[in-house]
Amino acid sequence: MKIYVGNLAHEVTEDELEQEFAAFGEVVSVSVVTDRYTGRPRGFGFVEMAKVAEGQAAIAGLNGKMLKERTLNVSEARPRPDSRGGGPRSSNRDRRGGDFGGGRQRRY
Repeated sequence: MKIYVGNLAHEVTEDELEQEFAAFGEVVSVSVVTDRYTGRPRGFGFVEMAKVAEGQAAIAGLNGKMLKERTLNVSEARPRPDSRGGGPRSSNRDRRGGDFGGGRQRRY
C-alpha cells in the first residue's frame, strides 16, 4: 500500500520516516520528494507498506501526529496523473478540430 505523507519538516530524513512507519509493519520503501533544481525537500513524501492492513494502521496512527514540530498529514496515495497534460485528448490535432497546419483557425 502506497501512503502519502504531507506537511513534513524539511529536516526529516527518509530513515526517520521509515522508523515512524516501521512501528506499524514492514516498510517496503520510503521517498522524501525533493525539488529537481535545488535538491531541497518539498515537504512531502511517500511510504510503501507491505500489507494493506499495516498501511491502514499506519495512516490511523500517524495522521495528525507531531514530528519535528509539524503535524503530519497521512493518507492513502492517489494515482499520479499523466504528466503530459493531454487529458483525454492525445494530440493537438484533436484540439484544433482538424489538421490545418496552423495554430489559429479562421472564422467566417
